[in-house]
Parts: sequence; structure tokens; C-alpha cells
Amino acid sequence: MELFWSDNINGSNVVLDAEESAHCVRVLRHRAGDEISVIDGAGTLYTCRLVVADAKCAEAAVLDRQPGFGAHPYRLTMAVCPTKNIDRFEWFAEKATEVGLDVIAPVFGEHSERKVIKTERVRRIVLSAAKQSLKALIPAVPEPVSVLEFIASAPAEALKLICYCDETLPREQRLSIKDALASAADEICILIGPEGDFSPREVEAAFAAGWKPVHLGPSRLRTETAALTAVTAVYLEKGL
Repeated sequence: MELFWSDNINGSNVVLDAEESAHCVRVLRHRAGDEISVIDGAGTLYTCRLVVADAKCAEAAVLDRQPGFGAHPYRLTMAVCPTKNIDRFEWFAEKATEVGLDVIAPVFGEHSERKVIKTERVRRIVLSAAKQSLKALIPAVPEPVSVLEFIASAPAEALKLICYCDETLPREQRLSIKDALASAADEICILIGPEGDFSPREVEAAFAAGWKPVHLGPSRLRTETAALTAVTAVYLEKGL
């Protein structure tokens, strides 16, 4: 199945932007009368018939709608500090989208080596990954905030987990992520720190705000590996 994306769906009419139109008409050679599948990025798949096969502005008529296409039965926000090597963060964003999540929130910690990220580029990556993995929901990628700001703004009702690897906190005081996810909560926020881990001030703020410290096992993982492991743990515990 080939998926196209549109944010211009009005009733029974769908208009593809220039990039999606070119891919549909020029690259895949679709013609008027062909059936195509379009996602809206919010979770609905539209089966459409191509009416105007224009490589700059293709239009299609909606034949059917399928809400919740490729959906998962939980809401997951991953707040992750972008890595010094941005390719690793972008790899995480792509693979996490394929597994399934709702928000990829870049956050900058007090120990972060990277303080700049091109969110539009990350959004293009997750759009491509959503289409490739047959999902109608495209994860949101908000503009970055500080770790302290994110800690304070996370929904009170969410299960809030911080993957904290400071060995001064005894391991028995940290749940495994599997045990933490045994909670009935359907909304989950997970916070992953930078290469240098969280600062003491950030950890204290998280604990004060009700975040639970968790571990991902005995291995020392890179930031992007830890983040993807957490996404996969949620998928295996809550999504299957």
C-alpha cells in the first residue's frame, strides 16, 4: 500500500501539496481514475479516487474513511535530549515512529551538548516513517523546551517516567520500565536525558513533580538507544 499525506481535506475533497502531488503523479505515475490512499496525520485513512492528476496540485474524491488506521491503544510522549551527533536523534525519531508514539518532544538539559535542532527536518522524517509503517497518525514534534520546563508542564494524570542512570540512586529504588508500565495508565510520558545525564537540579524537580525513576536494564545505553528501548517497551507492554 502506498500512502500519501494531506492537510487539505475538506468534506469529500482531498488536495495534495506539491511534494505529495509530484510523488503521486510524476514518480508513481498515477492517473485520473486511480484509487489512492491518503492519511491526514491525525489518525484517519482516506480511500480516494484521483480526479485531477496534476503533478503540482493533485486532487481526489473521498470514497471511504477509516479512523484509527495503524493506531495504538495508548498515548506516548517521548521527551528526549537531542544527541551531539544529530543523525542519532533523527534515527531515533524515524524508528520510534515506526513502532508507534504520539509526541517526540526535543528537550535541552543542563548537561546537553547540543542546544539547536531543526524541528522541520525531524517532522519530515516522521512523516516519511509514518507512511512507510502504514500509520495514519504522524507524531507531533513541538519546538524544544528545557528539561525543567517539560517536567513542570507534563500532564498531571500521565504516568511520568524518568530514565535516570546515576548510580548514587540505588537500583532497588528504581522500577524496571516493565514493572512501571504495569500501571493501568493509558497516557505515558518518558524522559530521556543527554549524554551527560540529567543534572541534580533536574532530577530533584522531576521527583518533586511526581516523576518515577526507572531503569532499562543493566546495559549502559546511548541516548537514542535508551529512547527507542523505552518506546519498544511501551509497545510490547501496552500495544500487543
